[in-house]
Amino acid sequence: MTDKRQAKKADLKARLIAAGTDLIREQGLKGLRARDIAERAGAALGGLYTVFDDLDALILRVNSDTLKRLETALNSAVTPSAEIEETFLNLSLAYLKFALTERNLWSALFEHRMPEGVPVPDWHLAEHAFLIGLIAAPLAPHLQDASAEDVAIRARTFFSAVHGVIAVSLEGRFVGITPELLEREVTVLARLLAHNAS
Repeated sequence: MTDKRQAKKADLKARLIAAGTDLIREQGLKGLRARDIAERAGAALGGLYTVFDDLDALILRVNSDTLKRLETALNSAVTPSAEIEETFLNLSLAYLKFALTERNLWSALFEHRMPEGVPVPDWHLAEHAFLIGLIAAPLAPHLQDASAEDVAIRARTFFSAVHGVIAVSLEGRFVGITPELLEREVTVLARLLAHNAS
């Protein structure tokens, strides 16, 4: 492939990812169509399939970019010398802020499902690891007798607790918390988790 063709393909790919990001941000995954993405990107529908195998592959790239932005936001909330309570609180509130600010893109990280029988690519699974690592790092000193695997499991449990409260609340489930009280309750939960870290 010539340099000019490579540049055109890279430009098309960037426009399609940007268009997909915009559409998911505006409407979520529900009703997302390849045709709408191509039209938003100023490309022919067939052009999308010269860059991506299918719509799922494009969604994975959008989710990948969202994860990178989430990682940046969470890393910015961490102070290396902070105690575990401050760390958990800052991480939890930064996670909540991201979910509120980028609700549809954040939801797409957890709502997207590959077609039956098609596994999520290893590279994309690996991109989620930071979510657990940011919790496991301050947690490990409080679980000195635990294996690395057990620390990771506890970190997953803590993540699931905070994520679960935010998810059911933003989805408007009857057990959820109203948006006005969500920050307060996430703060309480983060402190409880830190207090019971060991």
